[in-house]
Amino acid sequence: MKFRQILWLFLPATLLLVAFIAAPSFDLFRASVFDPDFTTEHFERLINRSVYLDVMWRTIRVSLTVAVLCTLIGYPVAFFINLQPRRRQTLLLFLILIPMWMSILIRTYAWIVILGRDGLVNQMLAMLGLATEPMQMLYTSGAVLAAMVQILLPIQILTCYAAMTEIDFDLIRAARVLGARPRQALARVFLPLSLDGTLTGLVIVFMLSMGFFITPALLGGRQDTMIANLIEFQVQRLNWSFAAALGVVLLILTVGMIVALRGAGKLLARRVLKGGL
Repeated sequence: MKFRQILWLFLPATLLLVAFIAAPSFDLFRASVFDPDFTTEHFERLINRSVYLDVMWRTIRVSLTVAVLCTLIGYPVAFFINLQPRRRQTLLLFLILIPMWMSILIRTYAWIVILGRDGLVNQMLAMLGLATEPMQMLYTSGAVLAAMVQILLPIQILTCYAAMTEIDFDLIRAARVLGARPRQALARVFLPLSLDGTLTGLVIVFMLSMGFFITPALLGGRQDTMIANLIEFQVQRLNWSFAAALGVVLLILTVGMIVALRGAGKLLARRVLKGGL
């Protein structure tokens, strides 16, 4: 195949990347430094005010926590599904996909019903005699984490499951024949082979968590404000340039953390392969 023909094959994908990723990103950066003349005032404002630095750190911390929790919960669930007969796998995957058919807004409001002062959790605690008065569970960091994990957990489960289905279980049997115990076979054979898919799911969940704003806005308090909430607030006040600067920072933080997570994942994979974990 000639070089020109290869370039023509890449042309549709290149046009899509330019139209939907490169051009909007460039326009976002342009809006952040021209107000209307060239200025770095908005970025200086972000750096010089501790409240914005706190929001940036909180966004990264919450997103990492959600990604790790989804991985710790999703990996065993995906492993359990992978061990089931084919028909049962289909049923379990269908049950996991059902929540994804509902909007994030509806699922967030469902958590308000569950965690409210007159919600299901408080009613159960009162019936069991474990609480004499309603507990404050809404508008807390715990409510935000619980809801974000519940919303994003299916993505992690499906990503882990997809990686596990590609693993040949004859390799596990071969390790057992060679004298490895079940835990050793899983840790030294199955885990390294499924680790890349698991880390991919973690990165996807982290990336999605960085842009969350509905769940923190409805379930969290002022102490749970994330960058996306700040952007939405600035847009409402028509501070377009400052909102664009926040968007650029969010993009840079997300890309930087993804690169860091992938690098850390490669180091972890090497340790697992060497048996150092």
